[in-house]
Amino acid sequence: MHVFVVDDDADIRDSMMMLLEGAGFKVRTFASARQFMADADPKLGCVVADIRMPDMSGLELQEEIARRHSGLPVIIITGHGDVPLAVRAMKAGAIDFIEKPFDDEKMIDSIRRALAAGLKARSESADTRAATDRLALLTPRERDVLDKLVQGRSNKIVAFELGISPRTVEIHRAHIMDKMDASSLSDLVRVVLAAGQDPRAD
Repeated sequence: MHVFVVDDDADIRDSMMMLLEGAGFKVRTFASARQFMADADPKLGCVVADIRMPDMSGLELQEEIARRHSGLPVIIITGHGDVPLAVRAMKAGAIDFIEKPFDDEKMIDSIRRALAAGLKARSESADTRAATDRLALLTPRERDVLDKLVQGRSNKIVAFELGISPRTVEIHRAHIMDKMDASSLSDLVRVVLAAGQDPRAD
């Protein structure tokens, strides 16, 4: 994973590279937010961006990253007078803001937290996609049965509410368990929750 440093100040870029490489991070630096957006392939890592840059500010960069749903964590570097802007950046999804002149250890700790948050977000995103893909394998009738099952209905109640026989519910349930790679009702509930859906919804 890379730390992408975006700052129009060459001295800051150089000092950040020395600090972060010394701490064991892979670092890429960019002189502007637009250069970063054009040149970087930010799939893994985090961004450290100065809030005040010509052409495109760190705040605008953060908002663009959020708009693209890249899930890339952003840390904003700010001067004392820019704290309100930094708060706005955090509302837009930035992980942290650090005031200049910043403490080296604080910067490193913040980057470690950002990288951990990014890994967690990607893992959760992958789980959501996998669960959604599994749900897409179900027929409309199987989905009806699943919705009833995860609400706690028995096979008999599901059969009554859907106007089908209990034996048909059992067959659907077996197909659902197979398609969802589930061995229990709790497995089914976990998949539905991972897909971002509410098993209590009727």
